[in-house]
Amino acid sequence: MTTGSTIDREIEARLGSAGVRYTRARRAVVGALARADGPRSASELHEDMDQGVPLSSLYRSLSVLDDAGVLEPHNSLKGLTRYELAEWLAGHHHHLVCLICGTVEDIELSAEMESRLEKVVETVTKQLSFDATGHTLEVHGRCARCV
Repeated sequence: MTTGSTIDREIEARLGSAGVRYTRARRAVVGALARADGPRSASELHEDMDQGVPLSSLYRSLSVLDDAGVLEPHNSLKGLTRYELAEWLAGHHHHLVCLICGTVEDIELSAEMESRLEKVVETVTKQLSFDATGHTLEVHGRCARCV
């Protein structure tokens, strides 16, 4: 991932082009997500962040950052939304999702495994005449704490 100041400059430029300011609360959200080891819910982010950011401001910040393409939302089977920095900021990766406790862990595949996955995606989309623009892999199951 790029350094904090580089991320901030890129996000500030993106928000600025949409006529939106990069406020202290939005910077705090980005900082908390940059430090996280996987997607976080609003509640988890609020715990991780400076408590000087009200929950209502956190939700507004998440909405603005999501609309600007800075965040990638992940909706769980139980309706909980977790957020992470978009791939253009955080790099390409996949997830392990625990169906018991809801944790989401980032995983990066080796170059060989990623290449094999891309071939599977290419084969499937070609058969269905679908123009894929990217892919993600989510493996659902039980984490080590819930086994």
